[in-house]
Amino acid sequence: MSNHQDICTGETSMLAAECIDSRAPINIEEKRRTTTRIAMRVPRSCFGEPIISRLSCEHGLTVTIIAALLGESPEDDGWFTLELTGTTQQIQSGIIYLEELDLEIWDKTAVEDESW
Repeated sequence: MSNHQDICTGETSMLAAECIDSRAPINIEEKRRTTTRIAMRVPRSCFGEPIISRLSCEHGLTVTIIAALLGESPEDDGWFTLELTGTTQQIQSGIIYLEELDLEIWDKTAVEDESW
């Protein structure tokens, strides 16, 4: 391996290509983004919790709200249909988080990837 000196800072570092261990297998499936659609019920007791924000910030998911229904009464539950986009591991992590909150989740459906 050779070292590379940055002209601007004078710092010496390895080239990025040299940092990759050619012996380590690269699992493309771990990096591939996919989309899953879920429906969930959020009880009144969870109102005020940044649930969707945490899915994005803490689990790295892109969350699209497809549908939402909030009752007229403050005692009513909220119902959401969400599309979660991320790696399989990120989606699994996000769903575990929702289950740990004791939210009712159903209709975990993979959405066909329409992108190239």
